[in-house]
Amino acid sequence: MKFLKSILFICLVPAISFAQTTPDIKAFDNYVQQAVTDWHVPGLAIAVVKDGQVIFAKGYGVRELGKPDKVDAQTIFGIASTTKAMTAACAAMLVDEGKLHWDDKVTDYLPNFQLYDPYVTRELTVRDLFLHDSGVGNTDYFWSIMNIPTDDIIHRLRLVKPQYGFRAGFVYQNIFYMTAGKVIEKASGMSWETFIQKRIFTPLNMTRTVPTFSKSKGMANQTSVHVKVDSAIIVAQKDITDAIAPAGGVWSSVEDMAKWVNCMLDSSKYGTKRLLKPESWAMLLKPQTFVPEDEFYPTARITKPHWMTYGMGWFQQDYKGQKVDFHTGSLTGLIALSGMIVDKKIGVYILANLDHAELRHALMFKAFDYFSLGGDKDWNKEFQVLYGEIHAKRDKADKDYEAKRVLGTHPTLDIKAYAGTYTDPLYGSVVITASGDKLSLNINNFLTAEATCWNYDTFVGPYARKEYGKVAATFNIDELGKVSTVTVDGLAFTKQ
Repeated sequence: MKFLKSILFICLVPAISFAQTTPDIKAFDNYVQQAVTDWHVPGLAIAVVKDGQVIFAKGYGVRELGKPDKVDAQTIFGIASTTKAMTAACAAMLVDEGKLHWDDKVTDYLPNFQLYDPYVTRELTVRDLFLHDSGVGNTDYFWSIMNIPTDDIIHRLRLVKPQYGFRAGFVYQNIFYMTAGKVIEKASGMSWETFIQKRIFTPLNMTRTVPTFSKSKGMANQTSVHVKVDSAIIVAQKDITDAIAPAGGVWSSVEDMAKWVNCMLDSSKYGTKRLLKPESWAMLLKPQTFVPEDEFYPTARITKPHWMTYGMGWFQQDYKGQKVDFHTGSLTGLIALSGMIVDKKIGVYILANLDHAELRHALMFKAFDYFSLGGDKDWNKEFQVLYGEIHAKRDKADKDYEAKRVLGTHPTLDIKAYAGTYTDPLYGSVVITASGDKLSLNINNFLTAEATCWNYDTFVGPYARKEYGKVAATFNIDELGKVSTVTVDGLAFTKQ
């Protein structure tokens, strides 16, 4: 694999100038190059900003394996959940204008909004939409196994049973950021897509940034996405995120995202103007809720922070006596990371095209050390060991589970008895057909898979989209000896 040899320095907005090249630049460049090689990442781009200047910006590798097109600082990637901080900033702009208040009820703007618990429906505030504290657990099935409009997703939220008490915990939740986008639309009179373009991208001169996957189509110099399947890295299909775009739909480059990081490092200033009032900017970065260890990043096992919190679109921890505001982004075959230490006026932004390539954390901490805090810890090696152990533990659990199956079993019924249409008002539908010894599954006309008997009435087999791995479908036989339900990857559907 060939990589770019020269550092690409990027001109941002007119008020930002460039630092002079220092010896640290080449050493950091070599470090990034080694990390890209060690993690087998096809392509990566990184920008580091310090004191209002872009001190490093470069692309490494290729946009798609097997093709010669190089990644550079203008290559377009999905920025995934680093979008969240931008959506929070959009809401803060409306707070500045008096069109929105953090403690307004969500139902003030969305009268038909309803959750499973009437009390939570009544009390949920705009602030809660940004804090992952609603009591509703992970609902990524709304976009990972179906493609339905935003309004349909919001309507189905009333069917989701709470996982924990209202404001009594933290579970990462994309759908409430999507809901925040609808609140922004109602308060501003324009769509979230139009608002973020008009109020963030245009003022910051982010000319290679678009709010949705649909708008990224046809853009030149755009990455493909890659996933590791059975030890091989393959090109995968991009996620469709338009319905939940305020949670993770923006597409951009590190050149453009450096402009955003510079703006947020300097209390939202750009040139002689600012996006937000100082107090609203500070509110976005104010720790709002504690994050438990199991909802934080495994990297904390090595960085050992004294506290872990969440602001509005920002995870937070202490590092070498400094407060770090950061957030990752992950879509199928894509990763992002935005990180900054406001008091040191240093920030880093990373994009890459390999699924969950955790060198992003290593490069963020290394950038902080190299250009601000000092230290020679080899974060790349330490995080490789950390995530290697995590993956090994996961592989062992899979093998242990596999070992519990009873070999040579057969389904309880004739295979045709498992065919039919299964539905659920929350999860949609699964249409199952039988042919020979195989079952074919069509989930919401969005995902398909083929499965064979794995253990009695559990069928296992590959998804057509290899990056999804294997489907597991377990059927329940009722007291009359008929198939009543099927549980597909943990989601239950009733036979019609």
